[in-house]
Amino acid sequence: RGCTRSGAFIDAIDRFDPRFFGISGAEADYMDPQQRLYMQACWHALEDAGHAGRAIQSSRTGIYVGCGGSDYIHYFEGRTPAQAFWGNSDAVLAARLAYHLDLQGPAIAVDTACSSSLVAIHLACGALRGGEIDFALAGGVMLNSTPNFYLTSGRARMLSASGRCRTFDAAADGFVPGEGLGVVVLRRLQDALLEHDHIHAVVLGSALNQDGASNGITAPNALAQTRLEEGLYRQLGLDVERIGMVEAHGTGTVLGDPVEFGALTRAFRAFSARRGYCAIGSIKT
Repeated sequence: RGCTRSGAFIDAIDRFDPRFFGISGAEADYMDPQQRLYMQACWHALEDAGHAGRAIQSSRTGIYVGCGGSDYIHYFEGRTPAQAFWGNSDAVLAARLAYHLDLQGPAIAVDTACSSSLVAIHLACGALRGGEIDFALAGGVMLNSTPNFYLTSGRARMLSASGRCRTFDAAADGFVPGEGLGVVVLRRLQDALLEHDHIHAVVLGSALNQDGASNGITAPNALAQTRLEEGLYRQLGLDVERIGMVEAHGTGTVLGDPVEFGALTRAFRAFSARRGYCAIGSIKT
């Protein structure tokens, strides 16, 4: 098992308009493309929501971003200017737009590996429910500037030798890395209704835990997953028979997929004996 050459890659990650955000060209040169593109994605999300620019300036808006660290800095040789320090910092990645728009909420970078973006959304929803903020920008970014991620995950025997991610398939032999970024604008439902916002979806609830002890630091814990899912369904009073689709983690491995599938099955069985009504999938495929 070695490194696969397959992957999903974003084109033109070098394209950026620094002047739009009041950033000098020299500073932009030393900014991780993840910082550049995430700023743009946040701005586009605010435009789509009708709250860009002065509409949100100086507001209690939090920024929560799932990210996995910068490898862009490995391109630099010799002495680098100070801009390279904060241009490759996860903390600054979260704070860039807050600085540009004078946003007054927290700016938090989240790294919980594969779940980082969802954890970012969970934290943002909690802050909204608790009254800590009035708006949130939540999402994540993952870009590879070097082959490092491929090399290390390949040595860990996590990558698909066939170059295909076959989630929930007997032929599953690992995952295929993919780049991506995305941001959603979140606010309390009553506020969105009051201001006639375009509402694309409503978050009913979310829950978070950790596997604890399992048969390995990277191995999932079926009992922990079942407890989390069943607990959330009970808390929300959710009718599981109304769930038509589950978007799963779907590691594409013979270790992870059966655990996730089994945990979901047990959680659903706690409320219903009905079968064959809920689809399951993973974007990894």
